[in-house]
Amino acid sequence: MAKEHAMIKNEKMQLTTEIKKHLNKSVLCWLATASAENVPNVSPKEIFTHYGKDKIIIANIASPQSVKNIKQNENVCVSFIDILVQKGCQIKGTARIIEKTDTGFPEMEKILLEMTGGNFPFATITEISITQTKPIIAPRYLLYPETTEAQQIESAKKTYGF
Repeated sequence: MAKEHAMIKNEKMQLTTEIKKHLNKSVLCWLATASAENVPNVSPKEIFTHYGKDKIIIANIASPQSVKNIKQNENVCVSFIDILVQKGCQIKGTARIIEKTDTGFPEMEKILLEMTGGNFPFATITEISITQTKPIIAPRYLLYPETTEAQQIESAKKTYGF
């Protein structure tokens, strides 16, 4: 497995080129949060990107439970995968809710609004500081190491009817 995909656990870490590549190719990500009582919640997110060297930002479009949970428990996990290549990343970290009155909001908002074309309003942004990463990889790559990404894409297209 690639060096940049090795599980890393630090207080704070940077996004690698490989992680950014997978993030940019992903249509959705899934944000896992937990309440103060440790009740889990997983919610798909459509508007997200990397920000700076070590953060992910997500537009809170229709995310009341995620926002509530993060305000109670900052620990989160976000996963994303390129559905055709079937590779991606799981990222754990700490999140905070960025409000319109926060100094960083306008810059983050501009990036996310470009992605939405202004079609999805959002009042807050989730900012995730990364502490741990782990690759997500389809079992085929592990069971059949000779599998190429091109073969995996062709297989996924057939399976999912693309």
